[in-house]
Amino acid sequence: MTEPSPPAGGGRLARELAAGLQELGEPAGDEIVAKLARLLTELERWNRRINLTAVRDLHDMVALHVQDSLAVRPLLIGPRVLDVGTGAGFPGLPLAIVAPGLAFTLLDSNGKKISFVRHMIGDLGLGNATAVRARVEDYAPATAFDTVIARAFAPLPRMLELAGHLVAGDGVLLALKGKYPAAELAGLRAAEPAWTTDVTELTVPGLPDHERHVVRLTRRGAVHR
Repeated sequence: MTEPSPPAGGGRLARELAAGLQELGEPAGDEIVAKLARLLTELERWNRRINLTAVRDLHDMVALHVQDSLAVRPLLIGPRVLDVGTGAGFPGLPLAIVAPGLAFTLLDSNGKKISFVRHMIGDLGLGNATAVRARVEDYAPATAFDTVIARAFAPLPRMLELAGHLVAGDGVLLALKGKYPAAELAGLRAAEPAWTTDVTELTVPGLPDHERHVVRLTRRGAVHR
């Protein structure tokens, strides 16, 4: 397939994406910027007909979807990554674009949203990404994942209950949160003593007034990678 080109009139969008990538320390080559721009313009187009995201403005999507997704990339371990409750493909699609050496599975039970994710995987030629329509509690792949990641999916105890079986023995579960989830952490530590937690505060370009934290969960006694 031919590589996607930035949309007509998309100079501002490309500049915003490139600046965010550079601030995050990610590669900001023309191909990556073009694919991210294509992802957002297609999301905006589909969103006019199907409610895929509450974020309607194309330029708001740069920070709220792309940069918010990519800020967590340093915490991924691989090679197999599962995005639980991916919705319209976040954080999985932006991560698959910038990290071609990792294999991403994007999981959601919503058929319309998974249809969009499949469309984008094909449109962008993402050979390292697969979309699966299933409920997380029913999903039973042959091999567990090195990283399981979720953004705004469920409170921590519930997330671990639903997705803990999908994390490899020495893998990691990453829960993307806004404000520091003190109450969720307290409940999790009481209910799940077999797991250890640590929290990283993220800085997301374009979102200076938004708190962002990642809760990293690993099995107690596992060798951390």
